[in-house]
Amino acid sequence: MNAYRDQYAQLFKNGRNVVLIAISADPDTALYTWARDAEFPFLFASDTGTAIGKMYGALASRAGLTNRNLFVVGPDGKIAYRATPFREIDPTAYTELGAAIGKLVPVDSTGR
Repeated sequence: MNAYRDQYAQLFKNGRNVVLIAISADPDTALYTWARDAEFPFLFASDTGTAIGKMYGALASRAGLTNRNLFVVGPDGKIAYRATPFREIDPTAYTELGAAIGKLVPVDSTGR
């Protein structure tokens, strides 16, 4: 999540026409504290019942654990890019993510 925070301006256009939602099986109180303390500039959602995790195939084989998957959903509501699992320690994963977002988010007159 720190990499998302640190690259937020570049990858997610500072939230312009992009909404980043990190979904976790952790309770909302834990997510709130973590997000506040780490100064994450994006949204968190709690999926303690793992309904969303099941829907997107993010549940690991061990009960209660989830895989780190990443989905880019286009304005039409369809998945435009998927990384299952997301390779968060591989710098090329962020290049691929940025390219996927760039295809969906129009560039403004300042080139951003």
